[in-house]
Amino acid sequence: MPSRIAQWALFLRDESFTAISTVLATAIGPASPLPNMTHWYGCLMSQFPHRPFRFGVQVSKEATAKGWAELARRAEGAGYDVLTMPDHFTDQLAPMPALMAAASATTTLRVGALVFDNDYKHPLIMAKELATLDVLSDGRTEIGMGAGWMISDYDQSGIPYDSPKVRIDRFIEGMAIIRGAMAEGPFSFQGEHYTITNYDGHPKPVQKPLPPVLIGGGGKRVLSYAAREADIIGINGTLTAGVVGPEALSTMTAESVDEKVAIVAAAGAHRLNDIEMNIRTFFVKVTDDRAKTVEGISSMFGVSKEMIDASPFALIGSVDSCIEQLLERRERWGFSYTIVGGENIDECAPIVAALRGK
Repeated sequence: MPSRIAQWALFLRDESFTAISTVLATAIGPASPLPNMTHWYGCLMSQFPHRPFRFGVQVSKEATAKGWAELARRAEGAGYDVLTMPDHFTDQLAPMPALMAAASATTTLRVGALVFDNDYKHPLIMAKELATLDVLSDGRTEIGMGAGWMISDYDQSGIPYDSPKVRIDRFIEGMAIIRGAMAEGPFSFQGEHYTITNYDGHPKPVQKPLPPVLIGGGGKRVLSYAAREADIIGINGTLTAGVVGPEALSTMTAESVDEKVAIVAAAGAHRLNDIEMNIRTFFVKVTDDRAKTVEGISSMFGVSKEMIDASPFALIGSVDSCIEQLLERRERWGFSYTIVGGENIDECAPIVAALRGK
């Protein structure tokens, strides 16, 4: 059996979510009643204005084109707003063609990565592909970008795994280039990592001035930058170690999320009305025995029941309980855009139906 950290890595890496139901089932064991720790969330009011709820689904692969199209249509039919994909060199479909296929199979479903790694493509190429995706999807693209974190991708590909500072510097330059390429007319850019000369990007995206930008992060610098520049901010664990381990787990507590959201609120104080707060939930289980499930997960991963019970990275309980948790998280942290895994599409559909757009 994989170690606790290895099992946690399977969740966070996003390629192995199809196995979550099995893992959760093995985690559930005898437990005494556990109080719902989220009831006090509402007393800590978010500084962010209420936004209507949106829901996304994170998926990574299917064996056939037919299966992939059916997955996208199932997500759309269940009321999900967005289909997202990871961007790693592991066992997954390449995100750009797969996102285009998902958009082509649907009519309203939006598509994007959670998130593209800036280091894997030159930003001019990324801008051109994203703009093309927006054109061919009739304006249903969302731009999810990050600085890169998973060291195995870099080791296997030979891409230099520079310090967090350098990767973030390069990511910020890359975002400036993507914006410039999608703007009207030619632009030039001179940075430490990229030089662009009199470039006029084509095609231009349907959404103006560019599709909504989601920036995901867990550290102060990226979250502060996102607060100033992004339309959507994805709160994540801290992944500076390059692997999923105790560091990441320790920064996914409710208290850590308080700190991360406070960074966003301070750096983006001048534009809070323009920010949509997002979280990708990793432990998701619709069940009438919440206490038993929380007990099993906490035992499996070697963390306290209180941590799983209160963390917004978990969504566990009956449909009504999950609805209550999401409402309380919007009050406390401003989270109005929640993403679940592909294996959760059907079980979370009643939650989506109850909250979407409200």
